[in-house]
Amino acid sequence: MELNDQVTINAPKAVVYAALNDPEILRQCIPGCEELIKNSETELEAKVVLKVGPVKARFSGTVELDTSGAPDAFSLTGQGNGGPAGHAKGGADVTLVETDGKTVLTYQAKAEITGKLAQLGSRLIQGTAKKLAASFFQKFAEVVDNVDA
Repeated sequence: MELNDQVTINAPKAVVYAALNDPEILRQCIPGCEELIKNSETELEAKVVLKVGPVKARFSGTVELDTSGAPDAFSLTGQGNGGPAGHAKGGADVTLVETDGKTVLTYQAKAEITGKLAQLGSRLIQGTAKKLAASFFQKFAEVVDNVDA
C-alpha cells in the first residue's frame, strides 16, 4: 500500500520540524496513540489502538528516524505488532519546503500489513490509512498553529 499527499502548515519550517520531533505533540496527533516514548534522538516506541472495519487491535511498535537530510527532509521506518490482528511495517519520506512563512509538508509512505487486517481487503485498508493520515495532519496543523501562536 502506498500513500502520498501534501499539507500546508501555517508555521515556519523550523517550527514544523521541531514539532515533528516532539513526542508529546506527535502523541496528541496520532489517532489512537496511548503512549509514545522517545528512546533516543532517532528511535521512538509507540502503543496505538486502531479499529479497522470489524478488527480492533492494540499495536506496539518502534520507529527509526533518519534525519541526515534535516531540516529539509527526513525518513522514517517502523514496524508494529498487533497480536492476532496482524503486523505492520513500512516507512515514509518527508520533505519540508518553506514559502512565505508557511511550510508545505510532502510525504510518500509505503506499508505492508499481514494477519487479520490484511484479510479485510485493500480498499478498506487503503481508505482507513488515508483517513488516519488526514486526521493526523489536520490535528498536527492545529497543534503547530497553537504552539507557534
